[in-house]
Amino acid sequence: MLLKSIQIEKGNQKLDAFEYVYFARPDSYLMGKSVDQVRQNLGEELAKEYKIDADIVIPVPDSAIPAAIGYSRKSGIPFEMGLIKNRYIHRTFISPEEHTRHRIVQLKLNPMPHILKGKKVIVIDDSIVRGTTSKQIIKMIRDAGAKEVHLLISSPPVKFPDFYGINTPDQKELIAAVKKIPEIAKELGVDSIHYLSLKGLIRAIGLPEDVLCTSCFTGNYPVDIGERAKEVDFSLRS
Repeated sequence: MLLKSIQIEKGNQKLDAFEYVYFARPDSYLMGKSVDQVRQNLGEELAKEYKIDADIVIPVPDSAIPAAIGYSRKSGIPFEMGLIKNRYIHRTFISPEEHTRHRIVQLKLNPMPHILKGKKVIVIDDSIVRGTTSKQIIKMIRDAGAKEVHLLISSPPVKFPDFYGINTPDQKELIAAVKKIPEIAKELGVDSIHYLSLKGLIRAIGLPEDVLCTSCFTGNYPVDIGERAKEVDFSLRS
């Protein structure tokens, strides 16, 4: 029996940029790029875009560690592990119920008061979805005695829902879709909040934007989302 392979349509590769930001293991290589190196690059791009007077840089472990290292290296501000992770607790933002996410955060992270007390702290995280997890983390850092808390996010604001199998919420639950930057800062309890620009993200990855899917940041979906388009406010596109 003769087997034949027929290509019905030419492929149009669109790798989800969020793989580099959060999902992929740091020892992975995606499209020839080291995920760990890209995440360090994200931190360096943050340092280029935002210069902040602070005493220490701390990551939200584990996925933000490389970005915090990159920010520290580029800015010259010392890197510290101000939060310690319980390695037996799974990821939080994919938990669908809010009370479950709150409880997981309480079990997942512990602040280090001897590192944080009296310090101006830059906190590096990879992304913010609803904001509930970030709010709890900032409160932990404040309660541990931090003098100032500046939150830097190593990706652009998540303004659009994902329709490709990841449990992200409705658009109205995405904090960046319903609040402006000053409002987010107030809601989370930080002295300032800064997101990496889309251009900074693309530079850090080092691939052409047209081979990446950036839909959660831009609202530009690589395939027709059909009836789900009714659920999306595309006016938030920048």
